[in-house]
Amino acid sequence: MATNENLPPNVIKQLAKELKNLDESPPEGIKVGVNDDDFSTIYADIEGPAGTPYENGVFRMKLVLSHDFPHSPPKGYFLTKIFHPNIATNGEICVNTLKKDWNPSLGLRHVLIVVRCLLIEPFPESALNEQAGKMLLENYEEYARHARLYTGIHAKPKPKFKSGAISESTTALNVDQTNTSVLNADQKSTTPGAALPLPCPSPLAPSTTSTRGNGKEQQAAIAPETDTGVSGSTVAAAAAAPTTQKKEGGLAKAHADKKKMDARKKSLKRL
Repeated sequence: MATNENLPPNVIKQLAKELKNLDESPPEGIKVGVNDDDFSTIYADIEGPAGTPYENGVFRMKLVLSHDFPHSPPKGYFLTKIFHPNIATNGEICVNTLKKDWNPSLGLRHVLIVVRCLLIEPFPESALNEQAGKMLLENYEEYARHARLYTGIHAKPKPKFKSGAISESTTALNVDQTNTSVLNADQKSTTPGAALPLPCPSPLAPSTTSTRGNGKEQQAAIAPETDTGVSGSTVAAAAAAPTTQKKEGGLAKAHADKKKMDARKKSLKRL
């Protein structure tokens, strides 16, 4: 059951539309995931751009939307450790798009693209990580070495998002509706009054039945039956029927043969 109590209904509707679009047509190097019960937290996996110290890494981040979004910008955090001037050690992201340059008309796609561009072109002048900012300005090779080291240790490929922005609960509901339609169609095509097949119990598990005697219930264990719905005595009788018929046929033939022999003996005596 989706709650999304942190956001107004009109914002949730717009977000759902945008998230579906991001899921079906993601920006280059970005894959979006979402908690179906809370659209106020958006997750994304960002691939490290080629030619940067973050290449071959996958960085997971999140955008946290406030209750008055989109009038106020979301807050961005990297969940994967990264060595970058504009990303604090606690993961907080410093970029003008999420601060003074924010505009309510900007969508999530634009924000995610800007964050990925930040990995290509950092801004050391507004650094949250002072060590990374100073190193970038004074010794790029040393900065790149640190960034590659962090990338190799922390930014290994993440497990992919299962459902993206598509609600699993809605998918499950559609499946249930389809199954119900198929079941109804099968029931209509069944001849009225025809017996439906009974479920087959496990032959390893004995069943129990309840019998009443003198006002008391008694539990009696019944051995499993090999043929569902057919009693053991009936099966035994059916199996014995062919044997009995064969024996009777054999006796009748023996009697007939004996009569023929007797007739031949009488004929020989007359001669």
